[in-house]
Amino acid sequence: MDAIARIPPLRLDRSRQAAPQVFEALRELIVSLELPPGTVLPRGELAERYGVSQTPVRDALMRLGEEGLVDIFAQHATLVSRIDIAAAWRAHFLRRSLELELVRELAGRPPDAMATLPARLREQIARQARAMAAQDFAAFTEADRDFHRELYEAAGMGELFTLMRQRSGHVDRLRRLHLPAKGKAQAVVRDHKAIVEAIEARKPEAAQAALRAHLAGTLTYVDEVRVRHPAWVRG
Repeated sequence: MDAIARIPPLRLDRSRQAAPQVFEALRELIVSLELPPGTVLPRGELAERYGVSQTPVRDALMRLGEEGLVDIFAQHATLVSRIDIAAAWRAHFLRRSLELELVRELAGRPPDAMATLPARLREQIARQARAMAAQDFAAFTEADRDFHRELYEAAGMGELFTLMRQRSGHVDRLRRLHLPAKGKAQAVVRDHKAIVEAIEARKPEAAQAALRAHLAGTLTYVDEVRVRHPAWVRG
């Protein structure tokens, strides 16, 4: 109940349906670990907190269940799911496969086709640097997500970003647990710079090498997480 009381109010955009907005808000709280594994999500209390009926809350919880981020026990309770290590590995494999091809494709394009991409990517890196200086991990994560979204959209593959994100909830929670580790945020920024430089220099192999190095450590700390948070993980 305390976790629900800490959920920030939701300012609904009345031009959009409520259910997707409730879904997005809850998903962000789960992935950021503001709602940690095991948290009970009472439909009625969530509806009251968000100022909506129980129908959009129910629909949002069902979508979260489809992504494996909540466990729904009919007529009993809905809980934030434990982090599924096997699902995290699958999402990591998918992301690495997609993004290796993305950076190769982008680095191989003629300069006039990539005129604004390096600047857009560097803006996300600058956002990350500011967030890192402020120790604002939520803002850092948002800028990190936007950096990678820029790659997908520049390649005309925005729908694949949506697909990848739908499967990334478990690995994103693992990454969020590891982000405060000493040197982790700095390494992310350094890797992003290397990816941009390779794309701008039109060096596909270097871009892939930078991307591969960037993602290489994503799940190397799973055993540490198991020790530190045994009740939060499964698999």
